[in-house]
This record gives sequence, C-alpha cells and structure tokens, in this order.
Amino acid sequence: MSADESSPRQGPVPCRIVLVETHYAGNLGSVARAMRNMGMSDLVLVRPVARRDDTQAVRMAVHAGDVLDNARIVTTLEEALAGTSQSAATAARVVGPVREIKKGFPRDIIPAMVEFATTDRPVALVFGPEPSGLTTADVSLCHHVVKIPADHTYSSLNLAQAVAICCYEMRLAWIARAPRARPVPATFESQDQLFRHLREALEAVGYLFGEKQETLMHGVRHLISRMGPEDRDIKLLHGLARQILWYVRTHPGEAVGLAPEEMPEQFPREE
Repeated sequence: MSADESSPRQGPVPCRIVLVETHYAGNLGSVARAMRNMGMSDLVLVRPVARRDDTQAVRMAVHAGDVLDNARIVTTLEEALAGTSQSAATAARVVGPVREIKKGFPRDIIPAMVEFATTDRPVALVFGPEPSGLTTADVSLCHHVVKIPADHTYSSLNLAQAVAICCYEMRLAWIARAPRARPVPATFESQDQLFRHLREALEAVGYLFGEKQETLMHGVRHLISRMGPEDRDIKLLHGLARQILWYVRTHPGEAVGLAPEEMPEQFPREE
C-alpha cells in the first residue's frame, strides 16, 4: 500500500530505536523494515549477538537495508541514549527502585515523549534481548516504562512486533503534534467585494427584488461566510458573477428572473 503523500508531517520522525543484545538476525531486519515504514532511520545496537549483515537480517529488511547499514553499534546503553531528550524502556515487569518510573501503555506514554522530540534531540525507545528482556539496570536509565497490553494468556510478543507497535504509536503522536497546514481564509475586504459583485449579478437576473431582497442577500452572505472561503473560492465566485452579468448584457431581450409561481416556498410571493 502506498502512503498518502498529502498526509501531514511527512519525513523522518525524530525517534531512535535502541536494541539491546538482539539475538536473532531476522529480528534486526524486521525492525529495520518497521522503522522505515513509520518514517524512522536512527537505529542503535547495543552489544548485538546477531550480525546485521546476516543473510536473514538483509532478507527481512527488504527495502530498509540502509537502516541496517547505517545502524550504530555501541557497548553500553548510556552510549546509545546519548543525545536523546526522553527515553522509554519496554518491559513486562519492573522491580525495585524502577517501580517509581512512569509506566503506561504506548498510547499513554509516547505522546508526552513526542513533546520533547526534535531533530537535534530525538527521543528513544529501548528494547531488550529476546530471551530475557531488559535488566533492571537498563530500565533505570530510562524516563518511562512502556507495556504493550497483550492478552495475558500469551503476552510474549516477538521483538519486531513490539517495535512495530511502538513505532506506529510514535508516528501517530508525531502527526498529531504537527501543526497541520490550514487554509488561509479570505479577508473581510475581499469577501465584502465579492458580496457586492454577487448582489449586482443577482439583481441583474431578478433574484433580488422587492422587500425580501435584503433577506435573500443576507442568506447568500451567510451561506458563503460560514464556509470560511479561501481566496480561490472568492475568485471562483467572482467568475460566476461576471458570467451572469455577461449573459445579461449580451442577451438584453430575454426575460430574466423567476415568475411568482416559481419562487421558492420559503419566501413569500410578491403580489
């Protein structure tokens, strides 16, 4: 499925994915692919057991081989977290002093982290080795603990699955935080000029006449104003008014306006 190019906040998400002592090469490749899908490329490997150039890793990465190739390899989690502004550890259980760290589901924790994310100071998501998960010492280095609410009867997620879920939540939060491009409404002056032009055109075809013309024109103004017209809408409606006036001028002998029996029911007919 191709991405919608009109969606907001395209481009890289300032989030670093940190994998500690990853054992299986396939997971390295799958994580790289999930990161690429969600607009991330900053991957750091702490004492990896598996090799990133392993055939299985390359195969699972598909078109995200560059994420693997550019991944940094470090020996400590402190090195991996250097330069980040906030970090969250993924852990099923927390014990000891780390119980005081803020804990929650990805959707509870990640949006608050995104508020601190910048290109120069990314946030980080930290994932432990497949057999045992992060140690208490690893978790203690992070600001938050994220727990994915899997079913209690089988709560063990594959590493790449966990990364994909968290990356998805990170992207959602990043998009929500982004100031979306909003249309610039037309100024009062340009709208007022349009209404004058439309009044001239509607009078020319007999739509505005008699005692109800102000009521009708107010309705037209309200209909257009509540739409919050942009400059391009104003130009389009000016074109409509010009075309009406042109037609009236070039067809002077034709009757214009509605006959009394053709007037809309919501407006009283002129006697």
